[in-house]
Amino acid sequence: MRYAHIRKAIFLDRPNRFIAHVLLDDKRETVHVKNTGRCKELLLPNATVYLEESENPSRKTKYDLIGVEKCTGKTQLINMDSQAPNKVAREWINQNKTYFPVLKLLKSEYTLGDSRFDFYAEYKDNEGLEHKMLIEVKGVTLEIDNVALFPDAPSLRGLKHVRELTSLTQSGQYESMILMIVQMSGCKYFTPNRQTHADFADALKTAHEKGVKVVAVECQVSPESLVTKDEIEVRL
Repeated sequence: MRYAHIRKAIFLDRPNRFIAHVLLDDKRETVHVKNTGRCKELLLPNATVYLEESENPSRKTKYDLIGVEKCTGKTQLINMDSQAPNKVAREWINQNKTYFPVLKLLKSEYTLGDSRFDFYAEYKDNEGLEHKMLIEVKGVTLEIDNVALFPDAPSLRGLKHVRELTSLTQSGQYESMILMIVQMSGCKYFTPNRQTHADFADALKTAHEKGVKVVAVECQVSPESLVTKDEIEVRL
């Protein structure tokens, strides 16, 4: 996926989950943050950030904060747009012949009972057998010592989805996948953030043991784009 009209700025502060103050062209600007997560390890004073200019003239804020440079010995560009993972996940699913040899159908925001999943896919394998799969996507922006982690804060919604997919997989009605879109490159592997949310880590391990595919894919990040790159190891 690509962005248009990108501007470079300096992060100042974040008074709440939805907005931040940045220094743009030597002027203080209020911008919308396209990620309501904590992101405390990313949004540090004087960090270089990237903004996308909105084409909507009626908006209260002219820019969206969509990326940040993390400096911990090396400079790493991290995309923190929470809407981006589903967009690049769709691109990845459409292109991936390992998991979806012959993709027949891909629906977004698929409702099943009182639950809604990011994607529903129908595909044929290399023997021509038909499959139905539910896919839940999680964006990963937390990195510690070259390890990608999720979540960065307790995620009851994420826990609910993992448990639902486990149950549906065990019932034999659907195959399931939890797709971790790592919004950066260079991580050695992905692992659930047990220190932050032990129940999620336990549920993800159980899901894998019960047949849910847990996949992590890193991305090539630039200020103007986010593109899926390589699958990385998952350690549960």
